[in-house]
Amino acid sequence: MSASSAKQASPFDILADIVNRSVKYAAGLPAQDEAVELWNGIGFTIANTQFVAPMGSVSEILHLPKYTSVPGVRNWMLGVANVRGRLLPIMDLALFFDVESSSKKSRDKRVLIVEHGEILSGFVVDSVHGMQYFSADSFQKNANSLLEKSIQPFIKGAFEKNNSQWNVFDTFTLTNNKKFLDVAVR
Repeated sequence: MSASSAKQASPFDILADIVNRSVKYAAGLPAQDEAVELWNGIGFTIANTQFVAPMGSVSEILHLPKYTSVPGVRNWMLGVANVRGRLLPIMDLALFFDVESSSKKSRDKRVLIVEHGEILSGFVVDSVHGMQYFSADSFQKNANSLLEKSIQPFIKGAFEKNNSQWNVFDTFTLTNNKKFLDVAVR
């Protein structure tokens, strides 16, 4: 549109002209690739083995808090900590599974807080790797044969990522396990 014709054009015509020129010179959007379905969870290590817990199963991650030992309990029940006014049982998963921890320093360890109904637990792990994302089609249902026998019942499969296996750890199965619930030494 020239300046003289713009004086006579209505505001609608001017806007329509702008739209037409924009469409004419607009670059096209890149072609959309097929979306890949992702699965995510919290990655952690016990005894140099990588695990991942489903995102909704871990409510919080802490440094190992100060805790009070409880007499008459199994060695993997380290004690009880006060976390924001709630008593949190602190349980060392490496000791529970009778495997050697890959981290000897308590400052390197982390606690995964897990809540299932009335059960609140703090799982001590060797390290936490944060959020991990996996292609849903990399899931392998029967991938736990190389794990320690004590850990296998709590693994629901594994994901493959960057040539390493991440075992899917089922916190719900663990918190309902009879051995886990029986902390008293008899």
